[in-house]
Amino acid sequence: MENIYEVADFFLSKESMSHKKLQKLCYYAQAWYLANYGKQLFPNRFEAWVHGPVSPDLYSRYRGWGWENIPRCTHDIKFNNEGIRVFLNQVYSTYGDYDADTLERMTHSEMPWQSARVGCDSSTYSRNPISLKNMRDYYGERIDKNWQ
Repeated sequence: MENIYEVADFFLSKESMSHKKLQKLCYYAQAWYLANYGKQLFPNRFEAWVHGPVSPDLYSRYRGWGWENIPRCTHDIKFNNEGIRVFLNQVYSTYGDYDADTLERMTHSEMPWQSARVGCDSSTYSRNPISLKNMRDYYGERIDKNWQ
């Protein structure tokens, strides 16, 4: 199993970005890994916050940046399995061109975040976890053979 901070650093090696965009890229990495391989990419959970899926662990690390972009990562990123780099490049090529607000809208339109937000209006604070099963099932139904 990988480390969410190394996955985040991988995306930050591609570009400087906002905390919100970084959260969504890491969420999609976890979701598509679950869909494709039936197991978690990293052990950290995501919660259904107002602005979309958020990993509290990642939030703690980068919250000091606020709405400013986090600088590019320049250190060498090592993964337990080098196939992860290929997988993360696919995630980035799919979602990297979108800005944070577009990624937020996308996650808001998808069942895993919506299910975790049941009973909350659009501006209500929530720390409800997003179900791994919902992520695996929802994205699993949408697998394009190019992801495998």
